[in-house]
Amino acid sequence: MTTLIGFVVRPISADLLDTVRRDRRDAADRPVEAATAAGGEPLRCCLRDATPGEELLLFGYAPPVAAGAYREIGPVFVHTLPCSGPESIGSYPAAWRGREQVLRAYDRQGRIHGGRRHTGGDPESVIAELLADPAVCQLHSRNVVYGCYMFAVERAEE
Repeated sequence: MTTLIGFVVRPISADLLDTVRRDRRDAADRPVEAATAAGGEPLRCCLRDATPGEELLLFGYAPPVAAGAYREIGPVFVHTLPCSGPESIGSYPAAWRGREQVLRAYDRQGRIHGGRRHTGGDPESVIAELLADPAVCQLHSRNVVYGCYMFAVERAEE
């Protein structure tokens, strides 16, 4: 049995989102795209799926790891205007519970240090297993089909 470890879920930071919304440029200095939600788009600002008709931005995002060969830029959706953020950062996003994901582990140098797929039924045990390795400093949750970044997970401050 894996001992559960306290963790914090990190959406895309409000400061970075303010910059993207203001400058309308992404991590690769490309213009962001405006979109109207069809429904179901995963929102990386509040960690839930969009409902039909919500106004969104689609842009290339570089998740928070040290610069290097493993740093990637991939597509993410966020609200066009600032929102209230996730319901909680101290637990797995409730709206995405049950969604199969890959948790990719990273070390302090920004290199991939393992990972695991989970079915969504008990993501906390997979998070605890990966964070139990002292070489791991953060996890990235990724969509299984498209590989898109969803959110970061770090150990909670004790």
